[in-house]
Order: sequence, then structure tokens, then C-alpha cells
Amino acid sequence: MECISRVFLLINKSIIGACCILLPSLVIAQNNEVDEIEEKFEKFKELFTFYPNKKRVAKDSSLYLSKVIVAPIVSFSPETSLGLGVGSKYLFKFKGSGEETRTSNMPISLRYTLNNQFIFFSGFEIFTNQEKWVIEGNILFQNFPRLFFGIGRDTPESNEEIYDSYQALFEPIFLKQAFAKHLFLGGGIRYNHIFNVEIENDKLLAQTQPLGFNGSTSAGAELAVLYDSRNNILNAQNGVYFEFTHGFYGKVLGGTHKFQLTRFDFRYFKTLTNDAKNILAFQMLGHFSHGNIPLSELALLGGHEIMRGYIEGRYIERNLLAGQVEYRKQFKNSRIGMVAFLGTGDVARNVSNFKLNNLRPNVGVGLRFLLDRTENLNIRLDWGFGDSSNNVYLNLAEAF
Repeated sequence: MECISRVFLLINKSIIGACCILLPSLVIAQNNEVDEIEEKFEKFKELFTFYPNKKRVAKDSSLYLSKVIVAPIVSFSPETSLGLGVGSKYLFKFKGSGEETRTSNMPISLRYTLNNQFIFFSGFEIFTNQEKWVIEGNILFQNFPRLFFGIGRDTPESNEEIYDSYQALFEPIFLKQAFAKHLFLGGGIRYNHIFNVEIENDKLLAQTQPLGFNGSTSAGAELAVLYDSRNNILNAQNGVYFEFTHGFYGKVLGGTHKFQLTRFDFRYFKTLTNDAKNILAFQMLGHFSHGNIPLSELALLGGHEIMRGYIEGRYIERNLLAGQVEYRKQFKNSRIGMVAFLGTGDVARNVSNFKLNNLRPNVGVGLRFLLDRTENLNIRLDWGFGDSSNNVYLNLAEAF
């Protein structure tokens, strides 16, 4: 299995090199050739696109033409290796919503990977008419073998072991517009159940037995603040996104541990040119815990969204701070784009332990293919580098 994963990694890296060589010819293609390719691609894409309210829109032009995009999924990351499956993305607006209301997004994906992982996921964001309410959250069910190197920022590679578990996560949050157009206040519940854990008896996890090493249930209520002025949810060109949640977890709702968890996610997007083909994007994440925090709720450094280049969970601890900046370039009259990104971050036992000279770096480049012009939805291929590692990621939609 490891051999197969390495082969696919080499294939993906070869794709990046080939695309970089072919990219200039794609950009300078003749207009008639571009139009012909564009027409063929749109016809191909229509095979996977369905319009639930097409007949009603034909009778009432004020309605938004909802669409369901269903397609095979091919993904790649060091945590999952090659993933194959099927996914759908439901893009819609409620009746009575116009340009002032952004498109609601309800994706569902089902994947199976070469690492024997089964993943069902939906991360949704729904806007009611005139954005009076926002309903967002996550639904996840997976069987996900993970790598464990120990807890802390200085764990050695030699600690590497694999543990397997099932996870069921349900996290709906309801927010109401308050005081300002893009400001929302509210709350919700979060239920995170880890079960059927299998560990290696002679390895570090079995020897140290951190809280929740053999399973846990986190059940509690969350308070939430959201400010979201992005012009597009899937791939913003301008605007600000800030989400802050603080959760109280205990045994009242069936939890196994009592703790508090604070998270924030700040993003800023700016268009650098009038044609909106050059974007600067910035993100900063924070994860802070207090109390009897189980293993499943510790902060994970690395992954396909932030600190790309590090395996997800290469370093884990009670607290995390990480940031990244990304330059996004879309070539004129083309579906092809490129990105360059760099970031830094670290984990710490206590907030006071964060130090500037301890921050870990990451840097990378990527290719983009514009799948849907209306929703500005990309397929992305990224190559990220950490302090002693590099990894390839193939996925749908931007990292943030």
C-alpha cells in the first residue's frame, strides 16, 4: 500500500511539472480554439449538472436557477493517499432572494481511499432571504486511520504509529443578522463521538494513554459570532470572513469529558487588479482549549487547508496558532490559474509557550482549473513544503 501511495505521489508531482510546461501554450491559444474548447467543456459539464427548479425559473425569471453538480471525486493528500468517490454540490437561493443574498452551498461527498478510509462529509452554509439568518455547520462520519507521533511540538519522526477509529460529528450553528449587514450572532450544538478505537499495544499511545485515547464523546453548546462580507463563498475575490466560537462541553448532554474550546478563523480577500484576475488572500486560525481535553479535540497542525506540506496531526497540542497568505492568478480568457502560498504556525501546551522563534514555516505553489464560472469554483492541485517534508494535494474548491 505504501508503494502504491508513493507511485501516486510521483504521478501528481509529474502532473504539476507537465502543467507548468504546457501552461504558456494554453494561455496564448487562439481565440477560436479557446471558444471551441470552452464549448466542449460546457457540454461535458452539463452531463453532471441538474437544475431542480428549471421549469419554475422559465416561468418566473426572478427565481435563482438552482443547480446540483454531481461528479466522481478524485482526491489526493498524504493523510488519505488517493481517494475515489462521488460528490454533489447543491447551490441555491430561497424564493424571494436576489443579488443581495449570496448563494447557499450544501456539498455532500462520499470517498474511499487507498489507506482504507471511509469518509462521508457535508460542510454547509445556508443563507435565508436577504441574509437575515445563516445556518452553517458540519456533518461527518468516517473510519479514519491516523498517524500519531506523540503530543507536543517537538515529537520525533521515530514515534510514528497508526491508530484506527470511527468518528461521528454533528455541528449545526444558527446565526441571526444583528447590528450590521454582515454581522451575525448565534449558537448551536456540537457532538463529536470517537469509537471503535484500535491502537498498537506496544507503541507510545498505549504506553502514555492520554485522555480519550480509547474513545471519547464531546457534547456541548457553542456560542458563535460571524462576520462575513465575502462576495463569493466558494472562492472569494474580496471581503472579510471572521468566525469565533466558544464551546462548553460536559456530561449533561452525554459527553465523557468536561472542557471548554475556543476557535477563531479570520480571512481577508483583496482584488489587486480591475479584472479580478489577481487576488491576495490571508487567513489566521486559532484553537485554544481549557480543562480535561480528550485526544480527539487537540489542535492538529498540518493538512490540505492550512500548513500545507505537513501531514495533518504531525504536531498536536492543546493550543494552535497558524496563518497563511496566498496569491491567486487567473489567466485571461482561460480556465487555468496558479497560486503561490506561504505560512507559519505552531502548537503549544499553554498560550504563554508560543514564541516567534519557534514558528514552523510552510511554502508552496499550485495549479487551478475553473470548473464553474458562475460560482467561481476551482479544482486545485497544490504542492506544499514544510520544514522537513513536502506533500501534494488534489481537491475541489480553495483551501480557504
